Amino acid sequence: MSRRAPPEPSTDDIALFRDAVGPVRRIEAEPPVPEKPRPRPRAHMREADEAAVAGDLLRADYDPALIEIGEELSYLREGHSPKLLRRLKRGQFSIQGEIDLHHMNAEAARASILDLLDEAHAEGWRCVRIVHGKGLRSRPGGPVLKGLTDRLLRRRSDVLAFASARPAQGGTGAVVVLLR
Repeated sequence: MSRRAPPEPSTDDIALFRDAVGPVRRIEAEPPVPEKPRPRPRAHMREADEAAVAGDLLRADYDPALIEIGEELSYLREGHSPKLLRRLKRGQFSIQGEIDLHHMNAEAARASILDLLDEAHAEGWRCVRIVHGKGLRSRPGGPVLKGLTDRLLRRRSDVLAFASARPAQGGTGAVVVLLR
């Protein structure tokens, strides 16, 4: 739908308008006030974070060297070929069972790992995956379930090797375990 243009005012209308308005004078526009230059951006939060690091390290009740967030787990039982561990890290074994330990406390996670290993033994599985998480929301002591999984698997005689999973399988938040 198109709009019609308004009709042109007649000379009588223009004269009537000028009589009603009266004399006019032009107002000269003032030149705009120049803007002050803006200050350069500054990373205030970054500076505050950097300043807080030194204080956090001095009053922390943990050893930062013990935190393994982002670190790979790796273990090969003595007497076995390093090729076995390399094959495991490359994902060359078929995962036959798995468990996810997220939202479990340490005792429930321990029981679940033992149940999985018992089931693997009963079913004849050779390779399982345990998703322990990366411990990103852990307290200053570091990732609880990751450390628990590492210690528990190293003590088991039926574990030949284990390594952090490939990125598509959970990365450093999961471990692939090779069993006898």
